[in-house]
Amino acid sequence: MPNICELQNAMPFAPLKVIALDSAHELGDRVNEYLVAFRKDINHPSKNDPAFQGYFSDDYLIKADCPRFGTGEGKSILRDTVRGKDIFILVDVCNHSISYSVNGFINHKSPDDHYQDLKRVIAAVAGKARRINVIMPFMYEGRQHKRSGRESLDSANALKELASMGVVNFITFDAHDPRVQNATPLNGFDNFIPPYQFIRALLRYEKDLIVDKDHTIVISPDEGALDRAVYFSSVLGVDTGMFYKRRDYSTMIDGKNPIVAHEFLGDNIEGKDVIIIDDMISSGESMIDTARQLKEMKAKRVFICCTFGLFTNGLGAFDAAYEKGYFDRVITTNLTYLPPQLEEKPYYIKADMSKFLASIIDFMNHDVSVGNVLTPTEKIQNFLAQYHAGKLID
Repeated sequence: MPNICELQNAMPFAPLKVIALDSAHELGDRVNEYLVAFRKDINHPSKNDPAFQGYFSDDYLIKADCPRFGTGEGKSILRDTVRGKDIFILVDVCNHSISYSVNGFINHKSPDDHYQDLKRVIAAVAGKARRINVIMPFMYEGRQHKRSGRESLDSANALKELASMGVVNFITFDAHDPRVQNATPLNGFDNFIPPYQFIRALLRYEKDLIVDKDHTIVISPDEGALDRAVYFSSVLGVDTGMFYKRRDYSTMIDGKNPIVAHEFLGDNIEGKDVIIIDDMISSGESMIDTARQLKEMKAKRVFICCTFGLFTNGLGAFDAAYEKGYFDRVITTNLTYLPPQLEEKPYYIKADMSKFLASIIDFMNHDVSVGNVLTPTEKIQNFLAQYHAGKLID
């Protein structure tokens, strides 16, 4: 674990406990395993001090249920004490696999349902816990982050509501627009990105990738993802390109203006391996069209790296595009629910974020700076050096 010396010399804010809602129980279990392992490796000089009671544990999880009545109303029930604890609540608002009954009908939980369950857990914890931290990898209503007409401003309202309920720190990943944190300027807001996990996952599967500006290029599929692409390409030492989405602003379909065409801005990519970097795959239509155009421009291989693989229209379009040779790999994290059949696909690679998330929780529990986690430039460059030296272990 990085910077273990800093943790050995730091006092925990309070005894650590993690509440993983049903929507994120698999990720929560893996995070818990890493936390247990981390703290067993720490030889803390004061571990027998009463102030460190509960510091070493075989389980940091607290069970919290959110049952539903027949009408669909719900409540939260804690299965253990949270008094005086530093609570981290983990929720996945995009997990559509969980269902409940309403007057005999089966409903699948939407992001609104998961957000309400989160507030129920906070209400059960508030007034007892020492500190409340929320980990929401996919930010609730993150795409509704700005107002451009007579419309709601859902993301900012959610942050203000959580802050009013006593949430001190809000942790998310690859926020669609992190400037939404200005809605709660006096509360903690941390936005992490997974470029290290992307390149680590990709290079462990692709042994013949040459990462330099003559053989590889990083592409942003639209102007919104350009910052991610610029950082990623700068760390890898390769060039950057961008697609510009030309939209029909006279038409509105499903709450957004339809894309008319993708226009490429960048150098010649013929014969190069292309890495597309973005925050999410929603329906996937735009991403597939981008990959198709890159192959038509004679790109050698196309690798799609997205933090959140939502696949709202299913996997059929990706299966067909893969068969046509539009792309070679799709890499997403496990921060949101992944359909079981996805991991069986020959083109899919999962970037595991559980160890990274456990490190974030451990650092924050100690009130130690997470600055080196925010920009893992050195880790990426060290990993690339091992890759080029042929020292990576499968």
